[in-house]
Amino acid sequence: MEKSDCLYNNYMNILKEELVPAMGCTEPICLAYAAAKAHEILGNRPQRVEIKASGNIIKNVKSVIVPNTKGMKGLKASVAAGIVAGNPKKALEVIAEVTPEQKKEIADFLETIPMTIIPLNVIAQLDVTITLYNKEHSASVRIAGFHTNIVRIEKDEQVLFDTGYADSGATKLTDRSCLSMKNIFDFANTVDIEDIKPIIKPQIECNKAIAMEGLNNNWGANIGSTIMSFGTDVRIKARAWAAAGSDARMSGCEMPVIINSGSGNQGMTCCLPVLAYAEEYHIDDDRVYRAVVLSNLVAIHQKTGIGRLSAYCGAVSAGCASGCGIAYLMGESLEIIEHTLENALGMAAGIVCDGAKPSCAGKIALSVEAGILGYAMSKQGDNLLGGDGIIGKDVEETIDHIGCLGRLGMKETDVEILKIMVE
Repeated sequence: MEKSDCLYNNYMNILKEELVPAMGCTEPICLAYAAAKAHEILGNRPQRVEIKASGNIIKNVKSVIVPNTKGMKGLKASVAAGIVAGNPKKALEVIAEVTPEQKKEIADFLETIPMTIIPLNVIAQLDVTITLYNKEHSASVRIAGFHTNIVRIEKDEQVLFDTGYADSGATKLTDRSCLSMKNIFDFANTVDIEDIKPIIKPQIECNKAIAMEGLNNNWGANIGSTIMSFGTDVRIKARAWAAAGSDARMSGCEMPVIINSGSGNQGMTCCLPVLAYAEEYHIDDDRVYRAVVLSNLVAIHQKTGIGRLSAYCGAVSAGCASGCGIAYLMGESLEIIEHTLENALGMAAGIVCDGAKPSCAGKIALSVEAGILGYAMSKQGDNLLGGDGIIGKDVEETIDHIGCLGRLGMKETDVEILKIMVE
């Protein structure tokens, strides 16, 4: 793929849009970002707050710890943190800099300011509106489609900004229809390392740092360190690193990660297993960068059809993609990489998302194992065949099937999961 190709630029833009820093689970941070922006527009401390959120936002915020809040969970804590201590200019790192005084102020805010939560029945999986009221004044910010996509701002019921976003889910992101396994493989082989280094190096450094934090200290259910107790085999290490990053992140660790498809867990899962194999086999940096690029793009390709939030666990997309990244790292062909993905999806597709919480680390470990097993099967020619369950006639049809399963087939599953969680 030539640098002058439109496709090359599209792929670079996709990576730049998706691989961005975030501190904390991105759904609570989305709420904090909207709240911080609304507070900036209002200009005063609100006397009451209204939170409108889609079901998938509620599901993913309910059980995860909000960073810099002394262990608080939930929508109200997320919004309070954004109002009291948020810097909207920092987007997904909106509450990265919270003083001890502000942490106390967040707790006081929750005790004294009335906050109402209104579940939204909308088509968009990610939809949030935060409205702040102070006497006769109000300010409202809506985010929809992806975590930083502000689509409407109002002050005193006057529209200040409106993108024309409808519940159909249109966004300002680069068109993902250009993604295919063949083109992703071509891009990984030919991309200028100097172009991707500013994007991939932070992902490698940040995500490995939080993985080591998860392994070395007591976070969540300690799934990563439990896996490491099984031995030192590289397959164990690959699963443990990815799980350990999630252990820390889901339990309020204040270290940043580089996300993928709006998710820090997915951003870690795309790269950490590849890094474990690279360390084991002493792979040179250029090859590692290319493998991590491929893993990220394969995950994004799958998530394009599924959507950012779904009852289909995003760790599956990322874990299966990491198997492809490992295969690429080890010098395998496009055919082997494609069969790796199909094999992995044939085994792991269907793990449900019941919100962000410590057990995400376990789902990550299972998905990475599927990716590694899918690669081992592919390498020896033992592949799942078209017509085996959801496996299509080729890898692109299989990815389409996964998109339909996650986006359409699991809609009712999503509803039931949310009912269970909130009841």
